Formats: sequence, structure tokens, C-alpha cells
Amino acid sequence: MKKITLLKSAGILSLALMLAACQGEEETADNSAEDEAATEEQASTEESEEQAASEETEESHDHGEESHDHDESSDENAGDVAIEGFAHHYHTGDTVSLTAETDADEGDGHWHWYIRGGDEGEWEAVEGAESSTFDAEAVDSQQIKAVLYDGDHNVIGESEPVTVTIDDHDSEVYEGYFDDEDIADREISDWAGEWKSVYPYFENGDLDEVYEQRAEEEDGMTFEEYKEYYETGYATEVDNIDITEDGEFTFHDGDETYSGTYVNDGYEVLEYEAGNRGVRFVFELESGDEEAPQFVQFSDHNIAPKKSGHYHLYWGDDRDELLDEVDHWPTYYPVDYSTQQIVDDLLLH
Repeated sequence: MKKITLLKSAGILSLALMLAACQGEEETADNSAEDEAATEEQASTEESEEQAASEETEESHDHGEESHDHDESSDENAGDVAIEGFAHHYHTGDTVSLTAETDADEGDGHWHWYIRGGDEGEWEAVEGAESSTFDAEAVDSQQIKAVLYDGDHNVIGESEPVTVTIDDHDSEVYEGYFDDEDIADREISDWAGEWKSVYPYFENGDLDEVYEQRAEEEDGMTFEEYKEYYETGYATEVDNIDITEDGEFTFHDGDETYSGTYVNDGYEVLEYEAGNRGVRFVFELESGDEEAPQFVQFSDHNIAPKKSGHYHLYWGDDRDELLDEVDHWPTYYPVDYSTQQIVDDLLLH
């Protein structure tokens, strides 16, 4: 009886050991499978991260067409870049030659130039314009700006847009033929800027080719007669005039400088003996130095709001007397105009 009991106990013990062994093998297998799955998942994650990093690196170093498509440049840096060489107006066929300048550290940065048709169009990058200089044929109303990017294509600096104006001086308005309803009042900002007299250029003989060409093309006057006519018209001792958007004038009269602030006093339409007409835009002194004239009157062949490219200026203390002056008209061009630019513009008049 005891023998049978011992045998039963041994059998039960063996069975228990076998079951425990099987359970241990299953758990080991399960743990191995879990470890293998975890290893595969980690490897897959690392591979994805490596691939993403590789793609990012390739994108940041890809200087192809896609990476240089900076159509959505930010305006936050506008004004950090200055555009030099821009003219107040151009003639048909002229070349716009610009240079972008900045005080920022360019480092490994690169430039892009953008254009758009007016202030409502979409900016488009100019193909091949990837240096600090820009050259293109002038297009009326086209806006141009320069943007400097760093090596990661972040904006370092951006210029304010400049707007191209084509003025060939060949319209009926320029010649003095227009309807009264086409006349509109103008703000002093149309003449804001730094200006210089053409009289020193006349005295130096720099403008002689203009009068030579006119004498050849027209039978009315000789070269000498043209010279005499323009000497009377251009003569002045005020070589430079600075005008702000707010109407402050600074006159540089020889070694003397005086200033005044002027406000709008309307306009007057003048009838000329030749049958054409002109419009004088009048501004009156509000405050300023004692030497400042009481009135200034602009004539620039425009009869409605438009940024002026050059102008004839009349000044004095008697408004009506100035309106009668038609022989003496000191003429001013932007201070950054070269001699050749002045000559080219006068040849179109």
C-alpha cells in the first residue's frame, strides 16, 4: 500500500515538473518573440528617422529650382536693404540698372530679385538674378525689390519696392493740350526729394548737344539763339532744393541756406500765345525763415497727381506776379541724375 502511494506521488511530481518545464519554454518563447518584435520596431523607427534626416539634409542643401522659390518672402525685414541707382522716371527702351546694398553680414547668403505688375500683383522671382545687381528693360508701373537670404533660406534683409515710371514726354498733355476736367489738385509729395539745378550744367556747356540737335531739326532758331533762350530760362543762384513729404523746403542759395514749410494754395491754368496751356500748382508759406519766399509754383507738364521727374519752379512774394512770369523758369532734376541722364531727358522735350 505504501509502495503504491509512493509511486503515485512520484508520478504526480514528474507530471508537475513536466508542466512547469513546458510553461517555462512557452514563456521563454513568448518573451523572445516580444523582444524580437521590439527590436524590429526600434530598427524601423531608427530607419525612418534616418531617412527623414537624410531628406531634410538633402532639401537644405538642394540649391535647385524648388529650394530657391522664395515667392512668399516676409515683409518684416523690409527696409533693411537699400536700392541704389533707381531713376525717378525712364523712357521706353531704357535699362533699369539697380544695386542692392545692406549693412547686414551677408556671410554665405545669396540675393534674389522680384518683380510684379503694380502693387496688387503677385511677386515673381527673376530667373538668373541672384547677385546684388539687377539689369532689365524698363516696364511701366512694374515694381522691383531685392531680398537677401542666408544659407538656410531665411530672410536676412529686404528692400522696399520701387515702382518704374515710363515718361516719354510725347503726350498731348505734355504739349499743353488737355481738358479742364482732366486737371486735379496735387499734394506736395509729388515733388518730394532732393533736387539740383540744371544751370551749372548749362554754364559748363554740358547741354550744348541738346541745342545743337534742336537747331538742326527745327528751322525756327539757331544754336546761339537756343543758348540765349535757355540761359534766361535756367539762370538761378539756388543750386539745390530739398523738399519733404510734409512740405518743408530747404533752399541752398550759394553759401546761404534757408527753409520754410508750405501748404497747398490750389492751382492756376495759364493760356499761352502758341495756343497751348499750362497748369501752375501753387503753395504758400506757412512758417519759416525770413528769406523763404511767400509762394512757390510748380510746372512740370503734368496736370494731375503724379510723381515728378523734373520741374520748373517759380518763387517770390507776389502770387499774381509769379503767374505772369513765363521767361524765367529755373529747372530742377533729381540730385542723383548724371549729366547723360539729364541730356537724354532734355532731348525728348
